[in-house]
Amino acid sequence: MAIPRIGIGMDASVTPVRHGGLSLVQTTDFFYPLVDDPYMMGKIACTNVLSDLYAMGVTDCDNMLMLLGVSTKMTEKERDVVVPLIMRGFKDSALDAGTTVTGGQTVVNPWCTIGGVATTVCQPNEYIVPDNAVVGDVLVLTKPLGTQVAVNAHQWLDQPDRWNRIKLVVSEEDVRKGYQRAMDSMARLNRTAARLMHKYNAHGATDVTGFGLLGHAQNLAKHQKNEVSFVIHNLPVISKMAAVAKACGNMFQLLQGHSAETSGGLLICLPREQAAAYCKDIEKQEGYQAWIIGIVEKGLRTARIIDKPRVIEVPAKEKDGELCLIEYRIKFKYADWCTLPYYVFVIVQNMAFTFAWYMNADWNGFWYTYIFWAILGSMVLCVLSSAVYHVMFKPKKRRVYSS
Repeated sequence: MAIPRIGIGMDASVTPVRHGGLSLVQTTDFFYPLVDDPYMMGKIACTNVLSDLYAMGVTDCDNMLMLLGVSTKMTEKERDVVVPLIMRGFKDSALDAGTTVTGGQTVVNPWCTIGGVATTVCQPNEYIVPDNAVVGDVLVLTKPLGTQVAVNAHQWLDQPDRWNRIKLVVSEEDVRKGYQRAMDSMARLNRTAARLMHKYNAHGATDVTGFGLLGHAQNLAKHQKNEVSFVIHNLPVISKMAAVAKACGNMFQLLQGHSAETSGGLLICLPREQAAAYCKDIEKQEGYQAWIIGIVEKGLRTARIIDKPRVIEVPAKEKDGELCLIEYRIKFKYADWCTLPYYVFVIVQNMAFTFAWYMNADWNGFWYTYIFWAILGSMVLCVLSSAVYHVMFKPKKRRVYSS
């Protein structure tokens, strides 16, 4: 059987190599910074590059290169801080994906840019050719929409003229939550989603990025072998971002599917009977939801969103309180473990004092004994409080921004 060759128009190129039975799968991508945390920007950039491989069902990347344009508008001191953080974030995300960054190119540029190249060598069973959707399949999306809206809304907190346009539909707290959810989503690898594509017999996929949900759905539909069309009924959107988009006069065209996404989810064509199990499995493994958002029907290789799609708030409004509580627990979890050695030291010290007391050591009177027991009691109370916290309140999963 001939090995497929995939070129311009899809997420990654697939090129048969000289050695029999193997293909070179490769992709490149870059963009401008969109968040104010250089480390997270590096992670997001790496994740975005890898998503093109994951859209092909490839789960293992052999090598990455980093492409970095350092802005001429930065001072030398700013470069010394920002550039290493971006590079570290990129490398850390690559390590999370089981690969390494072995080189790249850094240039001086009027605008800061960040991106990379992802390369792997695969056997035919290690990737999924994205052109086999059939009538009756359903469409699954693995990350929520609205990242561009969330990032812009966060920037508008410092721009009164822009903020005044949206403050009636969203609070500052909602904007900050949405921004954090967007960063968490953009930095999350689609690797598990790609691995499960094989398990549940996916017929094709693409990642949702700069052309928006509808743009990428149309491109995927255009490349199908069968005469099919994609119809989208549901739009999972980061909480409150649909209202923000509407308040802006629909400048983002979020509900029309044209709002750009960065490092978005995979849009996957799955057999109807396997889609629910896929969504359940991805939530079990990662603690994040995936959604069935549409169907594949007979058509002329097009894609559309129905006139009044159902908007799914992510996370749901009733989960916002739970989200804050989990964030609070995670922040203090590490502080507890940092103070644990101190607790141990004080307990050992006081046990020694107790031993001396029982051996009739000289305690120089009642007040020394009283102070000793007060200190011992307070330390025991601290340890018990910490133990109760870890047993009763420590979250089982780090589901900070999932629904």
